[in-house]
Amino acid sequence: MAGLWFDELSIGQVFRHAIRRTVTETDNLLFSTLTHNPAQLHLDAEYMKDSDYGRILVNSTFTLGLMVGVSVGDTTLGTAIANLGWDEVRFPAPVFIGDTLRTETEVAELRESKSRPDAGIVTFIHRAYNQRDELVASCRRSGLQRKRPA
Repeated sequence: MAGLWFDELSIGQVFRHAIRRTVTETDNLLFSTLTHNPAQLHLDAEYMKDSDYGRILVNSTFTLGLMVGVSVGDTTLGTAIANLGWDEVRFPAPVFIGDTLRTETEVAELRESKSRPDAGIVTFIHRAYNQRDELVASCRRSGLQRKRPA
């Protein structure tokens, strides 16, 4: 099990995840079509040539999923009970096909669960950066995390 128990986390702890990922056209195409998102922003290169960006934008929901997904191995793999929510989701800069993203996660809050003595609620702040170290995505995510078994 790679994830950490609730008891092993501390406020202010930062994980700089080793996994980086170069976003491909296939990633964007499959994600957009699998989620039934027909937006020209993500699928139509000719349409986007005349846009402010001049090229296709990667689907932001893919970026969000990748950012959080990369964090799982270091933080919650095998110890998470449930994802409780995503808040303050932001995309301050666009992601383009060919960008390489890296992710970091900070533990922002920890509190005991009122209904589950074997668990606690952790709030993570996830941040994703491109190859130019520009912040391209961030969010706060709360999850129910197992405590170390007695």
